[in-house]
Amino acid sequence: MFLIDKLQSKSSLTINEERIAEYVLKNIDKIPQTTLEELAQNTYTSHSAIVRFAKKMGYDGFKEFKQAISEIVHQRLHELDSVNPNFPFEPGDNPQVIAKKMATLTTETIQRTLAQLDFQLLDQMAAKMLTANRIFIFAQGDTQIRGRSFQNKLMKLNKFLIIAEEYADEDWTAANVLPGDCALFLTYSGRIKQYQRFLEHFKQNNISTILISGNPHSELVGLADLCQIITQNEYDFWKIGTFSSQIAFQYVLDTIFSIMYSQDYQKNLVNLKNKYELLKRGLFAGENPADKDQLHE
Repeated sequence: MFLIDKLQSKSSLTINEERIAEYVLKNIDKIPQTTLEELAQNTYTSHSAIVRFAKKMGYDGFKEFKQAISEIVHQRLHELDSVNPNFPFEPGDNPQVIAKKMATLTTETIQRTLAQLDFQLLDQMAAKMLTANRIFIFAQGDTQIRGRSFQNKLMKLNKFLIIAEEYADEDWTAANVLPGDCALFLTYSGRIKQYQRFLEHFKQNNISTILISGNPHSELVGLADLCQIITQNEYDFWKIGTFSSQIAFQYVLDTIFSIMYSQDYQKNLVNLKNKYELLKRGLFAGENPADKDQLHE
């Protein structure tokens, strides 16, 4: 999670630490020039309290914490082209400006997501899905589209992902998930109560679960075996579209697929070549050249 996100969330902070976090957020531009003694005085705390706070934020001490704040301030000064993920374009923008802003939004979203990724965790997710008997994905709305893209890619690995909510039969689907299977949950808000019930059931029955969400405070986080948080500056409802969250989901799923593919790279390449030759010879498509052209679509 980004430092700013940690400061804003105030999770597991003491009263003194909350006061330090609030002061840093309100005076972030001044922190790079603030000494340890000055920060302690301004927050009515002690040197040791500041150091403990810095360590809780993930740094070795106040010096490293202040360096991280300095980098954030420097970055903000140079983010002249930053795009609002909720309203990335304006009524008067022409097609060229809109295209540029969407490219910037995509780049910024991926960079923000990359900075939050736990690579060891992604490796564990890939391994879990590779060894699972079956993979079930729980995702709704726009997010389910990302899940379908992931489903399409997994076929290249001879893994066939099941869309749990495809026919509004998610309860029956959840009831048929067994130990040895893996359930993957995609929800940016992390506030789907039905998912909480599913995760509780899976936990009680020793069924492997993976959660990818944008909400670090979701009750789902503590129920999933493996959880990757990817927060974005995107509102729940007040926005033109789900641009950032869906870009982030697609990027994480593409990364997981690539990790899975790389686990047995040569074998997967040989399999790809064999399947391509099978299709190219027209054994399934007949001898119609137009059918063969579909291989490239």
